[in-house]
Amino acid sequence: MASTIEKRLSLHKNLAEQRLQNEALESQMTRLQALANIGTATYMVAHEINNLLTPLANFATLALNNPDDKILAEKALRKAIQNCGRASKIMESMLAVANGQTQEKKNTSLIVLVEDIFNCLCRDFSKDAITVDIQIPEDLLVWAVPVQIQQVLMNLILNAREAMLPRGGVLTIKAEDIADSLQIELADTGNGIEPTDLEKIFEPFFTTKVDKKSPSQCSGSGLGLVFVKRIIDIHGGAISVESTPAKGSTFKITLPKP
Repeated sequence: MASTIEKRLSLHKNLAEQRLQNEALESQMTRLQALANIGTATYMVAHEINNLLTPLANFATLALNNPDDKILAEKALRKAIQNCGRASKIMESMLAVANGQTQEKKNTSLIVLVEDIFNCLCRDFSKDAITVDIQIPEDLLVWAVPVQIQQVLMNLILNAREAMLPRGGVLTIKAEDIADSLQIELADTGNGIEPTDLEKIFEPFFTTKVDKKSPSQCSGSGLGLVFVKRIIDIHGGAISVESTPAKGSTFKITLPKP
């Protein structure tokens, strides 16, 4: 009898110790996850800053290379100033997303947001043999945080452009009201995505971008689409992708109406 009681006491003691160890491990995992989130958010911000700095540098270079053309130089500098202001708003928005903060949504013209993106990019896609076909009604409104949706669309547009280089192709951006939601579709005729990669493209640090100078190396950070999905999730929407290798990809975004 005494032996049985001792065994039970020993078992209870072991269980208590195991429980304490599990609680300590869970606490440690929570801290590690928080650090991982900070690291991912930092990487995401750096990724987006790189997207914003390129057009700013282009505008500044344009002004420096044409000092005698005051009208052109002034126009380039004004564009640079406008984009600096926009970049500041976008950074504030990204930090809010990383911190889990909410921002005010409002009805905004979708066509204006898209046109602003191409102005910001400071790149004529026709020079890359890419035709841009925008099919968005003038009166179509999107209920969202404007700068966040712009970053979503900019990421997808840049990805589409890269997928069609160097041979060119067609980028189609269209949107329409469907029942109680807004559907935005971006389609390209680029390299497409392999079926085995489709289910991974929204995973952190997964990238299909290959460095053309060194095919064994990746040129993407694997965070652009992570950020895209996070923004869409925050807006209560959904994003999906269909793709065929060597034929192109189509991203579909569905956003709820207020």
